[in-house]
Amino acid sequence: MILLRLGRAPEAEAMIDSALQLPAGPAEAYGALAQTARALGQYERARDLYLRATERNAAMPLYWHQLASCERALGRLDAAEEACNRCIALDPRQYPCYLLRAELRVQTEANHHVEQLRRELTRPGIADAARVLLGYALGKELDDLGLYDEAFENFARAASIHRRHLSYDAAIDEHKLRRITEVFRDTDRQAAAPEVDSGRFVFIVGLPRSGTTLVERILTGLPGTRSNGETDNFARTLLSAASSGGGDVFARAAAVDWRQIAADYARCAGADGSGTLIIEKQPMNYLYLGAIRRALPQARILLVSRSPLDSCFAMYRTLFGEAYQFSYDFEDLARYYAAYARLIEHWRCILGESLHEIHYEQLVNDPEPVAAAAAAACALPWRDSALAVDQNREICLTQSAAQVRRPIYRSSVDRWRHYHAHLGPLARALRRCGVPTPEFE
Repeated sequence: MILLRLGRAPEAEAMIDSALQLPAGPAEAYGALAQTARALGQYERARDLYLRATERNAAMPLYWHQLASCERALGRLDAAEEACNRCIALDPRQYPCYLLRAELRVQTEANHHVEQLRRELTRPGIADAARVLLGYALGKELDDLGLYDEAFENFARAASIHRRHLSYDAAIDEHKLRRITEVFRDTDRQAAAPEVDSGRFVFIVGLPRSGTTLVERILTGLPGTRSNGETDNFARTLLSAASSGGGDVFARAAAVDWRQIAADYARCAGADGSGTLIIEKQPMNYLYLGAIRRALPQARILLVSRSPLDSCFAMYRTLFGEAYQFSYDFEDLARYYAAYARLIEHWRCILGESLHEIHYEQLVNDPEPVAAAAAAACALPWRDSALAVDQNREICLTQSAAQVRRPIYRSSVDRWRHYHAHLGPLARALRRCGVPTPEFE
C-alpha cells in the first residue's frame, strides 16, 4: 500500500506476486493483499484473495463484506448476496452489508428482507449511521415490492438523518457554478499539445443517476474502447496546476497552460500508442467542460440528461455517503439542479455541436438509434451487440453496478409518479428555482 501511494504501482503488484509464492499465511495477510489488489483495480485477484482469507478465518465479517463488494463489481450477484448473508449472520451490526445486499437485485414477494430490516431498525440505541443505511436498504426493498408510501417514509427519514450530519450550504455550490460560467465564457484559447491525440478521449458527464453508467457500458461493448471509470484524472490535473497564483481558483483554472494540462492529463489517463478510445465516466466532469475543450479540443463530450423530477428523486433515494451532499433535502436538490441547468445551458451555448446530448428516456425507449448516434459522435463503428449490456463483463464500481448487469429496461422512466403524493414539495421547490415541472400537475 505504501508503494501504491508513492505512485509505484508496478512494484506493489510485483510484491503481491512475490508474497503469493510464499507458504500459506494467515487470513489477515490475504486480506491485506486483497485490499492492495482492489486499489490496483485488480478485482478478480482481490476476489480470490478475499476467498482465501475467508477460508482461513470464516468468522471474520469484514472479509465476507469485502468479498461481496468484489463479487458485485465483477457482476457475480448471487455470490455477492451469499457473501452478504454470511457477513450479516456473523454480525447483524454490519449495516453497510444490508444496503449492499438490497441493491443487488429486484426484491420479490417470495424473496426479500423487509421484516429483518424492520426488526433491525427497532433495535434500542441504534446509531444514526446505522439508521441511515438500514433506512435506505428498507426503502429500496419496499420500492421493489410496490409499497411506495412506506418506501418514501424510509427514504425521507434516512435522508433527513444523514442531512443533519452534513454541513452543506447550497449557496456555496451556486456561487461555484456561477463563477465557472464567468471565467469560461468561450473556448477560443485552444492550443493542443502536439504529442497528445485529444480525439482519443471521451468524457461522459451528467448528474448522478442520470444514465451515465448505461452509456459507458454500451460504448465499452464496442471494440477499440476502454474505460477509466469514475476517476478524477482531469479535475486533479487542472486543480493542481491552478493551486497557486493570483485571483480565486476559478480565475487561476482559466489561465493555466493548456498544453501542459493536456500532457499531464494524458499521462494520468494512461494514454499509450494503441489508439484505443479512453472513456472517462466521472459525472461531475460537467464542471470542467470549458477546460476540457481548451486542453483537449478534439475530445468527445457526451452529456446524459434525464427529466428533472426523475433525476432529482433518483438522487434523493440514493445514499452517496459524503458525495453529492445536495441530494438529501428537497430544497437543496432544487437549488443545485437549477444551478446545474444554468451551467449546462452555458456549455450548450459555447460548445455547440461538439456537445453530444443523450436523453435517458429516449435511450431506454428506443436504444438502437440513440446509442448508435452516441457511437458515431465518438467515431466508433456501431454494432447492435453493444446493447447487450448485461453481457458486458467489464468491472463496474458505480451505484449502478447491479443494475447494468440486467438488460436495458425502462421501468425507471417516470418512476417519480409512484411517489406523486410525496413529491409536491420537490416540484414546488424546482419551480421556485426556475425549473418547470408541468408533468407534475
